[in-house]
Amino acid sequence: MKMGTFGEDLRSERVTRGIRLEQITEITKISTRYLQALEENQFSALPGGILSKGFVRSYVRVIGLDETDWVDRFQQAYSASGEVLDDDRHWMEFANNVGRARVRPRDAATERLKWAGVLLFLIVVGFAVFFLVRYYGLKAGWWPTLIPGREALPVKLGLWLGLL
Repeated sequence: MKMGTFGEDLRSERVTRGIRLEQITEITKISTRYLQALEENQFSALPGGILSKGFVRSYVRVIGLDETDWVDRFQQAYSASGEVLDDDRHWMEFANNVGRARVRPRDAATERLKWAGVLLFLIVVGFAVFFLVRYYGLKAGWWPTLIPGREALPVKLGLWLGLL
C-alpha cells in the first residue's frame, strides 16, 4: 500500500468510507475549513496547541480509525512540516508526557486483579491458620474452653466428628 502525506491518507480513508466533510462537521462541530486544512496539510491554518490534536482525534473517531495511531502520525507530520510554533512544540511535549504518565484502563484492571489475588490469598491463609489452631486446640483440649458457657466436647464425639 502506497503511503502519501498525512492529509492525503486522511482524505483517502474518509472518501473510501463514503463520508463527506459536512457529515464530520455536523457530528464534531469542527469547522469545515479546519478539516480541509488537515486534509491539505495546511497546519498553519489550524488553531494550534492541543486543539489541533483534538481535531484529529475527533475526525478519525468519526470515520472509524485508530485515534492513537493517527494522532501520532499527525504530530510527526506537523513536526516535519516546519510550521510548528514554539507554543505548539511545548504543548506537544506536554501531551506526550501526559500520555506516558496516564494509567491505561488495562493496567488499572491488572492492578485490581493483583490486589484481589492478594486479598484472596490472605483469606485462605487466615482460614488455614484458624483451622490449624482449632485442630491443635481441640487435640490439646483447650479450644472448647475459649467459648464461655460451653463444656469440653467428649473425646468420643470429637473422634466421631473426625476432629481429633
